[in-house]
Amino acid sequence: MAVAIVLLGPLQDLGRDVPGQVAAPLDWDGLLAAVGPAIAELLRDDRVNIACAGRVLADKTALDARDGDEVALLPPVSGG
Repeated sequence: MAVAIVLLGPLQDLGRDVPGQVAAPLDWDGLLAAVGPAIAELLRDDRVNIACAGRVLADKTALDARDGDEVALLPPVSGG
């Protein structure tokens, strides 16, 4: 029983030590513990989003990932 954690964009470079999978179920506090303090601090930023099972969460603190879900950490989008 596991949840996959995927870091995208610049978060990927910062999160080299983040495990690819963690035990299910996974909530907000469990995610913060799993990714370590540097990534956890970034996740608290309103511009960083979280998707669970393919859906971007309106309230990322309501994360409730279950066995087989993928949790994607989405950095702010930039461009022009």
